[in-house]
Amino acid sequence: MPGFTLELTEDQQTLQKWLHEFSEKVIRPAASEWDEREETPWPIIQEAAKAGIYSLDFFASSWGDESGISLPITMEELFWGDAGIGLSIVGTTLGVAGILSNGTLDQIGEWVPQCFGTEGDVKLAALAVSEPNAGSDVSSMKTTAVYDEAKDEWVLNGVKTWITNGGIADVHVVVATVDAELKARGQASFVIGSEFKGKGLSQGQKFKKHGIRASHTSEVILDNCRLPGSALLGGKEALDERLNRARERAAALARGEKLDRTRVKGGQAAMATFEASRPAVGAQAVGIARAAYEYALEYAKTREQFGRPIVENQGIAFMLADMKTKLDASRLLVWRAAWMGKNNVPFTAGEGSMSKLFAGETAVEVTEKAIQILGGNGYTREYPVERWHRDAKIYTIFEGTSEIQRLIIGRAISGHQIP
Repeated sequence: MPGFTLELTEDQQTLQKWLHEFSEKVIRPAASEWDEREETPWPIIQEAAKAGIYSLDFFASSWGDESGISLPITMEELFWGDAGIGLSIVGTTLGVAGILSNGTLDQIGEWVPQCFGTEGDVKLAALAVSEPNAGSDVSSMKTTAVYDEAKDEWVLNGVKTWITNGGIADVHVVVATVDAELKARGQASFVIGSEFKGKGLSQGQKFKKHGIRASHTSEVILDNCRLPGSALLGGKEALDERLNRARERAAALARGEKLDRTRVKGGQAAMATFEASRPAVGAQAVGIARAAYEYALEYAKTREQFGRPIVENQGIAFMLADMKTKLDASRLLVWRAAWMGKNNVPFTAGEGSMSKLFAGETAVEVTEKAIQILGGNGYTREYPVERWHRDAKIYTIFEGTSEIQRLIIGRAISGHQIP
């Protein structure tokens, strides 16, 4: 296990520089246009594929870094360019994470390459968890998966909402309830190929959003979607074993027994994916915050009022000092959590949630202060800080709200099941 260090290797420095140049030359110049269009930026995704960024090999290399730091570096640099376009490029990794967290080795080998496609034939993937009445409360999920033993098929019905790449993806990973009495422990993940689009899976409402508008977000509707038994990630035997353990656990709790609360892999299909992704999501927020901080700092150095640069006023300098301090603290929390996750160091105090919580709230605060430093200019679309502020807000909401992150941390540090 490599020791935790803040010194980047030569490969990580090269990665950082390469991604920064792509963001600076390709993503950022196109950001305003695609924000206004509110459409998937296919030309930018294709450019990323040509550059080798949107590919299985690239993300496998980032995930494979033993330090765990390459993936946060990737997220920070791409989202420094633009969050909406950045999410369009990395949104597929949500579906990939769902497959990696719950699938067998054969399923991973079969489906993960299909999530990206090839340079000449780009594909997308989506992870469908949230529902109209099951956002933070994953246990309230109503989408069902019923096993037809005679045909070895699963029949899925329900509506998913707020799904990145929902409906337009070539591969959907859908979390559904197989045993409602077990709530979150009675859920499983299914992988659905493009052949089912229009044949049980369809796109519902596409959402017009406050921010990250270049990223496609919509409902996914499942209407008697019949999938082969092999679509169940992890396989039927593993699911049956897990459900039996969950039933035994429920019975023991009903008898008043105190149980070990250590999480077992695959124990909750949605939570396994969220835990793996939180530091990466935090790194995205760091990228947005850094963009706003750097822009506000340069503006404050050149903008003059009362005969001097506004940065020479304590009111402005102190704001910038707070922005930089929280930005760097966010990155440190993200890197720590990423290193812990990669090296199987348990999150005993909710360290993954800490990174996402602090980075998300910092992004909102830093972008708001950037608008304040730019004054009236910051409030107009002629300057990018208002867009960054709109983009930042989602990081206190998706992938677990700030309140849910605090709940996870509170439970971890107290050892109590706080309701």
